[in-house]
Amino acid sequence: MARDEPIGIAGLAAYVPDTFVTSADISREAGIPQEIVEQKLGITRKPVPGEEDHTCAMGIKAAREAIRRAGIDPLEIDLVIYIGEEYKEYPVWTAALKLQQEVGALNAWGFDVALRCSTAMMAIKVAKSMMLADDSIRTVLLAGGYRNGDLIDYRNPRTRFMFNLGAGGGAMVLRKGLARNRVLESHLITDGSFSEDVIIRAGGTRERISPEAIAQGRHYFDVPDPEAMKARLEEKSMRNFLAVIRESLRRSGYTEKDIGYLALLHMKKSAHDQVLRELGLSEEKSIYLHDYGHIGQFDQILSLELALKAGKIRDGDVVVLVGAGVGYAWGATTVKWGADEVHA
Repeated sequence: MARDEPIGIAGLAAYVPDTFVTSADISREAGIPQEIVEQKLGITRKPVPGEEDHTCAMGIKAAREAIRRAGIDPLEIDLVIYIGEEYKEYPVWTAALKLQQEVGALNAWGFDVALRCSTAMMAIKVAKSMMLADDSIRTVLLAGGYRNGDLIDYRNPRTRFMFNLGAGGGAMVLRKGLARNRVLESHLITDGSFSEDVIIRAGGTRERISPEAIAQGRHYFDVPDPEAMKARLEEKSMRNFLAVIRESLRRSGYTEKDIGYLALLHMKKSAHDQVLRELGLSEEKSIYLHDYGHIGQFDQILSLELALKAGKIRDGDVVVLVGAGVGYAWGATTVKWGADEVHA
């Protein structure tokens, strides 16, 4: 097999629950002004899970639609990679196998991966590498769900930057030999110095779930030292966002001047605007997800879907997907959208 055999996105889909909370709801729960929620946190509203919107279940809904849009038989799928959250229907459970069964990918094998909200970027890189290395892997389904908004206590000001966490799912079908929506190069940066800055104290081996832990809210996200984390993160985060974007582009043979659309995760509006400004991009080159909040590793898929519907992405455009997750990880993937000749 030629190493330059194209790998393209055959289909993608985002699933968003039809139940939402508004900025007014968050304001009331958190005891902060509504204008702070909207203007600083960048949330007009965000989706929350309905009764049947479990984590893997939302990934299954997205996966079925992505497969339909790809126009393939599920039996053609060779590999299923679950890219959703570890907070799911059951603990210590391989969700990829449930996904595989429910979508009818009976000829595939599967596994789960996790890098918090950079999971999709990491999984695209892993999937492409596996497809190039193994001739038997020609069609890969990436899918999963996210509802970490369940793990937020609005009474805890230390986690205010996470009040945007919502619920939803996403899926992407990759095909080897598809010279359309070609997946180019990815780049990731991880920094383990932040590995214990955002944690859930109870529920692991250090501290098991107990009535006392629940009463104290130790089963929710917490930031033990928010000021120290903020100082260190502000120094590195924007630099790393720009670094992964520029390196993904460089490895793909492009620069930031070539970007046609930036599928950027939801973050506070000032940071979103700064990324665009640093790259010399207008607001039209991205979509700010203020009506959706942060659906984890599926923000990029949702952003792509919204941009395609709005006509913001055209054949030949260079599209960059950008994610970041606590821990801390930053990642970007460059895609040449539409049917286009292979870029040397």
